[in-house]
Amino acid sequence: MDRQKFLTEMQKRTYITANSEMHLYMHEASQRALRYTSEINGKYHEPEKLRALFSELIGKEPDETFGLFPPFSTDYGLNITVGRRVFINSGCCFQDQGGIEIGDDCLIGQQVVIATLNHDPDPQKRGNMSPAPVKIGNGVWIGAHATILPGVTIGDGAIIGAGAVVTKDVPPMTIAAGVPAKIIKTIE
Repeated sequence: MDRQKFLTEMQKRTYITANSEMHLYMHEASQRALRYTSEINGKYHEPEKLRALFSELIGKEPDETFGLFPPFSTDYGLNITVGRRVFINSGCCFQDQGGIEIGDDCLIGQQVVIATLNHDPDPQKRGNMSPAPVKIGNGVWIGAHATILPGVTIGDGAIIGAGAVVTKDVPPMTIAAGVPAKIIKTIE
């Protein structure tokens, strides 16, 4: 399996069977991501060098306004897209096989987790997975320690409260908080 075929299957949300060709590809590709994140996290880098390393990790050039405070963790890297003026704070963990899109002008707080894979609930098939992308609109602020689960879309201008567990879509210009996250306010 190659990168393009894998990404095509992820876009189709193809079910991943444990020990299948897709699953084995994921394990091999994670080694690449570990090499890049080890370099990102292993020592101090000037912002320009961090952008260059992040670019290699995700396989595309982030805007010059992109900012990252390590440590940063991801187990694939090649299915992350970031817009302009995006800042990812320290300790974030992205599971991006299913796809993570972050719009312009987004702030991602410390230790935010974004997951794009669900394991099969059947104990006999627990190693199998279903991918679902996470899409974060423009101008979104995700508070520290929030968790965004597979398949969630966060609308433009929304705020996710610190520590929230987001299990379903969040409309634009709203504040969602809690476990599970609920809409608590509309932004005027």
